[in-house]
Amino acid sequence: MFEVDVLVNWRRHEKWFAIVLLLVSAMFFHVRAFVGINIGTHVSNLPPASNVVSMLKLYKITHVRLYDADAQLLKALANSSIEVMVGVTNEEVLKLGKSPSAAAAWINKNVALYIPAINITAIAVGSEVLTSIPNAGPFLIRAMKYLHKALVAANLNLQVKVSTPQSMDVVLTSFPPSTATFNSSLNSTIYPLLQFLKTTKSYYMLNVYPYYGYMKGNGIFPLDYALLRPLSINRRIVDPNTLLHYTNMFDAMLDATYHSIKSLNFSDIPIVVTESGWPWSGGANETYATKKNAEIYVNNLISRVLNGSGPPSEPTNPVNAYVYELFSEDQKPGPMSEKNWGVLLTNGSAIYRLSLISSSVTGSSSVVYCVAKDGADPGKLQSGLNWACGQGGANCSAIQPGQTCFLPDNVVNHASYAYNDYYQKMQGNGGTCDFEGTATLTNTNPSHGSCVYIGSANAGGGNTDGGASVPAPSLSPGPFSSFRSSSSKLKAQLFHFLLSSMLLSASFLL
Repeated sequence: MFEVDVLVNWRRHEKWFAIVLLLVSAMFFHVRAFVGINIGTHVSNLPPASNVVSMLKLYKITHVRLYDADAQLLKALANSSIEVMVGVTNEEVLKLGKSPSAAAAWINKNVALYIPAINITAIAVGSEVLTSIPNAGPFLIRAMKYLHKALVAANLNLQVKVSTPQSMDVVLTSFPPSTATFNSSLNSTIYPLLQFLKTTKSYYMLNVYPYYGYMKGNGIFPLDYALLRPLSINRRIVDPNTLLHYTNMFDAMLDATYHSIKSLNFSDIPIVVTESGWPWSGGANETYATKKNAEIYVNNLISRVLNGSGPPSEPTNPVNAYVYELFSEDQKPGPMSEKNWGVLLTNGSAIYRLSLISSSVTGSSSVVYCVAKDGADPGKLQSGLNWACGQGGANCSAIQPGQTCFLPDNVVNHASYAYNDYYQKMQGNGGTCDFEGTATLTNTNPSHGSCVYIGSANAGGGNTDGGASVPAPSLSPGPFSSFRSSSSKLKAQLFHFLLSSMLLSASFLL
């Protein structure tokens, strides 16, 4: 009789258990793709770190990759909720690969020191080390192992993954993807690399550049194929071995890498694209480096990643990608195109239209700023400036002598900056843009040079003048989308809650 009751009760709750297990599975195993951005620092007139972070927030960028562990940027990213990938420079790889204590010191200084104020989720060890410094392979693997060991000691290994970005050059002939393999001369490094990624549940970091693939192809592939533009069925590239159709070079490069990984008998190692972009300007012989092509590629890349699908051979494995890059690194050596990959000017303005980034904003939202009115009484402006920087609590450090917003040195400029800083901070608490009639709201971005004004969304239009309505851009799918989070504490809390609920239900069966 007892066995019958248990069986009946189990069937009664079986559906409930299935629902709970489905929820657990969805929370822990479903990955929503994201688009992040790289931040290089070989930039003339690089804005202060605080301004860079303000731009990230304004453009709703949720994930960034730093090429090193820049202390100023890391401090500015504190409490921003932006997920951060920090980098070990190529110069540091040899040092860390020789000394476990050096690797532990690096973790303590550049990772553990900032957690939990900064959501550091990954360490990129070097950049394309296997193709730029081939003899450093053994040191690269040891550096990764030493860094991971230090993370384990600091109890951070579940939150922070360790990997190393590679270029497509480590793969031999990448088409058709099904025949792609790693360069066998690198296998003595790549095999232990894949073993490490598999053991630590990390991911393969890949830099994907269809721009270079198209240039090297010498017209074999159509430009639209490289730009991720839709291709008609009769123009799609077909892998003769798998019969999979490829509509763009980005997916083909991903699959070539997945097949290369499988050729060494590894599976379930996801790929994260650590760099991808298109130059917007180049030299006389770089005719495809144009703003038009850069605009098309970057917008199509964002759309491609955020649709949540994988490449043809891994359709259920979403790909995350970091756009290369936030600012153009004009101080880098090489051809003209190397210096022109950024999506923003250093004053925060977009270099080209980012329509797909803006499309997630709904309604009539626009970015507004609070500035001094034209023709306002200078005496009243000075009084308003004094109040904003004093009792109003505005941060006026940027308009001090020698700072980024000091020039032009006049009361209108200084009052505009102070008014805007006050308004952006206090509007949610009843603060207004009035200052005895000397201030007004505008959609025109008053930023200039390296002086960046922070704006905010204004859904109703309100008191604005001048300039066209500017959509608030975003590199995220929207405010209601869920992103992949590496916060082990949050996952643990959710798991324990659901597990407790399951155990509580199970007690009814007894």
